[in-house]
Amino acid sequence: MSNYAESIERFVDNVNTAAIEGLVKHLGIALRNPDSATVAASDESELATIRDGFCAKHLEMGAEEADAAIAKVAETMKHDTAKCRVTFYYLLAEAAGKLEKFA
Repeated sequence: MSNYAESIERFVDNVNTAAIEGLVKHLGIALRNPDSATVAASDESELATIRDGFCAKHLEMGAEEADAAIAKVAETMKHDTAKCRVTFYYLLAEAAGKLEKFA
């Protein structure tokens, strides 16, 4: 858990550890595989899956809003070669104002 918090602390001032725990629980088995534990921001199909899945279903975002949020998070994390999925989703939830939903 501390690795996730450390990753997120690079991008936000106040980390919500309860939300991190909720996201880790939500992502579950995806975090066990090194490949699925990261987001490939250059893979349009993966970003579409995030938009149509996580953003639409859990953050209640429309497609345009989700695309804009995903692009912003990808830009924020552009220096991370391997973008931690928990961090990526945390930043998306924060951008949507839905972080407490996972806490």
